[in-house]
Amino acid sequence: QVQLVESGGGLVQPGGSLRLSCAASGSFFSMYYMGWYRQAPGKQRELVAGITSDGRTNYADFVKGRFTISRDNAKNTLYLQMNSLKPEDMAVYYCNGGSYRGTWGQGTQVTVSS
Repeated sequence: QVQLVESGGGLVQPGGSLRLSCAASGSFFSMYYMGWYRQAPGKQRELVAGITSDGRTNYADFVKGRFTISRDNAKNTLYLQMNSLKPEDMAVYYCNGGSYRGTWGQGTQVTVSS
């Protein structure tokens, strides 16, 4: 019922920044917990950060102090501001719900390389 389209990935040097966006179609985006996930080659998909419907956030330890998740419910859009990027952040980044998830989108590739 909710379609998810991620964008904003690309190539960045170590220490650089990117801002990812997730556009959600559907009537009830603002009601749900949303998260950013990532999957690197050969690894399991993992939760990077999450945000509740009223703006409370949580982060994986490996991104605390570097990434910021936010949402604009009026625009049905989720964001991830990524600063101080490291090579180990290289992955495909996805957005989705938490316990309640829709179909995964295509994700957006983040490449961190010098």
